[in-house]
Amino acid sequence: MNRRELLTATMLVPVLLLPGCQTRKELSLTEAIRRLLLLAAQRALAMLMRENGFFDDAVARISLPDAFGGEGASRTLTTLLLSSAVRGRLLKQANRAAEKGAELAAPMIADTVRTMQIDEALAIVRGSPTAATDLLKGRIGSSLMPTMLPGVDQGLRLFDSQVVTDALRLATGIDFTGLRDDVTTKAADGIFRAIGREEAAIRADPAATNDPLLIGVFGLGGRKL
Repeated sequence: MNRRELLTATMLVPVLLLPGCQTRKELSLTEAIRRLLLLAAQRALAMLMRENGFFDDAVARISLPDAFGGEGASRTLTTLLLSSAVRGRLLKQANRAAEKGAELAAPMIADTVRTMQIDEALAIVRGSPTAATDLLKGRIGSSLMPTMLPGVDQGLRLFDSQVVTDALRLATGIDFTGLRDDVTTKAADGIFRAIGREEAAIRADPAATNDPLLIGVFGLGGRKL
């Protein structure tokens, strides 16, 4: 098992240790939401952390900064940097860098789910298909970005030669730091979109999880809550 597989596999260990049945309804709903989020996060991150995970994912794929195509350098330099070949390479590298950031994000997301206070659990259960993910995103906020930044930085180092850095800045107004920060912000947003997609899929078919608590809360029986 490689490091990425270990990260995603260990995210669900505490879920398996949770009791399957609780006497208090509110506690059961809270546990169900935690299980839902941990499972959704595990599935999303497992896909995003694999090779080309972000690049191949229509929901999480990283786009290049809007400043590409800006004014500044000579027409020849700008044409070269904005050519499909160069843009394609940079786009691919940006998405590969996001994978490194996701590796660092996984433990933080799991720890947040396990420890965060969940108020109005019933409203979340009855809420939108991504209600739990929206709660998680609100609790983590912008703190996910500095956690991911070192990984994205490492992944982008291929483009941190002086020539490429200067050329990016001259042709587009973007330097390495700007590119790194842009990729990190978009990668964090992509992670939450991917988790939300998995949450919605679990809510739509809780029986596929084989988890009695998720089936009971989000299945046909849970609609009477």
